[in-house]
Amino acid sequence: MHDLMNRRSFLGLAGSAAAVAGLGLAGCGGGGDKPAGSTPAEGGTKGGGTITAGSAYTTTNFDPSSTSSALACGTNWHVVEGLYGLDFHDYSVYNELAAGDPEQVDDTTYEIALRDGAKFSDGNAVTADDIVESFVRATAEGNIYIPMLAPIASVEKKDDATVTVKTTVPNFSLLKERLAIVRVVPASSTKEDMTAKPVGSGPWMYESISDSAVDMVPNPEYNGDHPAKDKKLHYDILVDPTARVTAQQEGSTLVMEMVTADAVEQLESAGCKIDVVDGFGTRFMLFNTQKAPWDNVKARQAIMYALDYDKMIENAFAGLASAPTCYLPKSYTNYHEASTVYTHDVDKAKSLLEEAGATGGAIKLLTTDNEQVKTMAVQVQQDLKELGFDAEIVTRTTADTYADIDAGGDFDLLLAPGDPSCFGADPDLLMNWWYGDNAWMKVRARWSESVEWKQLTELMSSALGQTGDEQQETWNKCFDMIAEQAVLYPVLQVKTATASWSENPNAEGVRIEGFEGIGTTGLSFIDCTTVTE
Repeated sequence: MHDLMNRRSFLGLAGSAAAVAGLGLAGCGGGGDKPAGSTPAEGGTKGGGTITAGSAYTTTNFDPSSTSSALACGTNWHVVEGLYGLDFHDYSVYNELAAGDPEQVDDTTYEIALRDGAKFSDGNAVTADDIVESFVRATAEGNIYIPMLAPIASVEKKDDATVTVKTTVPNFSLLKERLAIVRVVPASSTKEDMTAKPVGSGPWMYESISDSAVDMVPNPEYNGDHPAKDKKLHYDILVDPTARVTAQQEGSTLVMEMVTADAVEQLESAGCKIDVVDGFGTRFMLFNTQKAPWDNVKARQAIMYALDYDKMIENAFAGLASAPTCYLPKSYTNYHEASTVYTHDVDKAKSLLEEAGATGGAIKLLTTDNEQVKTMAVQVQQDLKELGFDAEIVTRTTADTYADIDAGGDFDLLLAPGDPSCFGADPDLLMNWWYGDNAWMKVRARWSESVEWKQLTELMSSALGQTGDEQQETWNKCFDMIAEQAVLYPVLQVKTATASWSENPNAEGVRIEGFEGIGTTGLSFIDCTTVTE
């Protein structure tokens, strides 16, 4: 792809909180006082229009305190603020509801003042009570956010405009990145309110949410630095890739997410700009380590060496993916080539399998119904046959797949997609998502009783209290261990392709200014605006 997004590099997140504190969002600029539609653009008029997007995802849960939906997380970025926000183009941190940086009181205590005059779209002022209650909800028992928020011991009210944050890690260098996970809604919100249509203090507010569309309009109460410049932000829910491509090509959407590889040339020919960004998004293999032979690390490694990565990259992604050389992609600042790098080596795979005392046989390969995963599974099945395994592929929806595993269902391998980088990109967060003290290791990989898992989590905990080279060295040990153990490991790391009418106008003479694709799921329209020519 000629338009790889290498023009922006990831900021080194470890120990760099101060360095990124003042960085705003990239794009067409924010904070101006002029009303939407009043700014003349070269050859056209900025703002006052409708930003339209084609979404590849759908959900029924928009609750900012619990959702992991790509659609909900992405739309909530525009509606529901945190104390801090992340610019997902480079993962720099900027102030949202916080008036400035945390003020450190002692090694584990910080005070954060709220933005003066901040209000929710319902007209009520944002207070410390709302911050506290939102943190309580995000860390409620069973919540998927708990591992990521574990370094934060508590968030308490000091006064109406100030909160006190206590950490479990002295001088925690990633405090703002972690607080960005907690999105703030009114303390009076019910679970039903938050799930169906949350209220926030961001530049946009939800107008309506249905199975087919999400509509947002400017929040008249917003007083931050990134106001909405258009009259509406509209998402069409187009899960079918052909429908998304058609809408984008015709120009009924200004932006389309998850462009399939076979549609890139077609959309470029129509006049769209294609952003292809290296990201953390993976298609991973998970082993049931309570079941022989997968309780033996050599058997797990054998499978990873048996896989024909090049064929999967070509057949399932038409080149828009790469084989991993680390748990992190090469584009990440904290990347370190792992001590174990898996390549297609059938002889080595057979040798390892023999060392493990395994002889093949019938096994069950679970997959979700992701189209790319289903294509990959056929290749995996063929690769496993060379080792003497007869793999039965069982494909179900994501919800049904994990419900069966979580209920103790029998399986051998799981091939599935995953991308926690919509919550952040520091190594601890990305490792904790799958390898933390949670359902992934306890009931899915079933590895949490192992000596190796305890060693890994001890290393991860140690790194949180470190900075600089010392921290990177500890993370490198984690990357090496995760690769060597191969309990849950990327098979492919996927590039994210996004199409936009940004360099050229659509058939109606409208383009979007300030938009760039990001490397994770979701679309960011902060500081973007339509230009009508």
